[in-house]
Amino acid sequence: MLTLFNSLGKKREEFTPVNGRVVTVFTCGPSIYQRAHIGNFRTFLFEDILVRYLQYRGWRVVRGMNVTDIEDKAIKEARKDESTVQELTDENLAGFLREMRLLRIKPPDYLPRASECVDEAATMIGRLLEKGVAYRHRGNIYFDPLKFPGFGKLYGLDMRRWPARKRRFHRDTYPGIQWNLGDFVLWHGYREGDTVFWDTPIGRGRPSWNIQDPSMVARHFRETLSFYCGGIDNLYRHHDYSIAILESLMPYPMARYWLHGHHLFIAGKKMSKSRGNILYTDDLRSRGYSPAEIRFFLINGHYREKLDYTDPAMQAAAAQLRQVRSRIREIALRAGRTAPAADDRTRRLGEAFQRHLDRDLEVGLAFIEIAREVAGLSPAGLTPGAAAGVIAALRAIDEVLQVLFDPPAR
Repeated sequence: MLTLFNSLGKKREEFTPVNGRVVTVFTCGPSIYQRAHIGNFRTFLFEDILVRYLQYRGWRVVRGMNVTDIEDKAIKEARKDESTVQELTDENLAGFLREMRLLRIKPPDYLPRASECVDEAATMIGRLLEKGVAYRHRGNIYFDPLKFPGFGKLYGLDMRRWPARKRRFHRDTYPGIQWNLGDFVLWHGYREGDTVFWDTPIGRGRPSWNIQDPSMVARHFRETLSFYCGGIDNLYRHHDYSIAILESLMPYPMARYWLHGHHLFIAGKKMSKSRGNILYTDDLRSRGYSPAEIRFFLINGHYREKLDYTDPAMQAAAAQLRQVRSRIREIALRAGRTAPAADDRTRRLGEAFQRHLDRDLEVGLAFIEIAREVAGLSPAGLTPGAAAGVIAALRAIDEVLQVLFDPPAR
């Protein structure tokens, strides 16, 4: 029985898919105004574990991941770099896809860019205007959360705090982990000098960050999603906005399960440019760590708990993985090309892995038990068939973990 902590309701729940034929998953992808750092990839990796484990358990999975390429930050960054938004975001998206492959993250079935879904966003905003939950003000279009019953239900927002005086928030994003108690922008109306805009039935301008995710979801999915995932910071301002927009228009809930991963810290501090403590995969590779070791560090532990990067912690994780992989190579040599023979050892490996992953994707505890089982196996004490059975069981597990074996040569 797979159970997962659902942010909608704040409790562990048994998983039952919305659609018996396919599990639909949508995950918040990169904002490509800048390069993704290892903290971003921690979130993308927990989502990769979810998708791979659902497939391991026998479900067919269809996944979408949005790419944010026309938010305020991208326009500001392109202006600073004296480039176009298209040039900036194309370069960063290409780099992101390379690093996805490096970390063996399964590519999503759908990878829409916000700039490709402007028509969908404009159509949705037009319908929100017709319903009276959105309105025009000084060239922009805003959403009134008080017109959506249950606003803030994902976070658990206390609506008694809502100010009596109307307030509007016109930027795409705001710094800090806090709530903007007021109306949020859906459409940035054209201003003289704007370089990023479209002509649409609702006017000239561009969609805000808040409408981009719902527009990309609506392009590819026509029913309640089984899963919507992202980082814990999306519980503030962002995902409740998406719910309010989509559920104002559709006769079904946006998603059944909402999963959120916690932040990665660097020596106890949140990563930021001002602190100069942002780390990229290149930084770790230059220190001698393999892509498998980087992936292992980022998935090890539990996705809903903070992960703190320190050099000693990274060294310890890499050493642990190297030790396990060394013993696996010894067992593989013993197996040779012999057909696998299942026994209690292969059964224990599979059962231990599934037991922990079924408990809200407890990768860290699963790996500890797998490492213990592998360390207790003497290759000389295994028949070639038994050794082959162990390797087969570990390869099945590694379809999810992607750290125990090298990828096949291309």
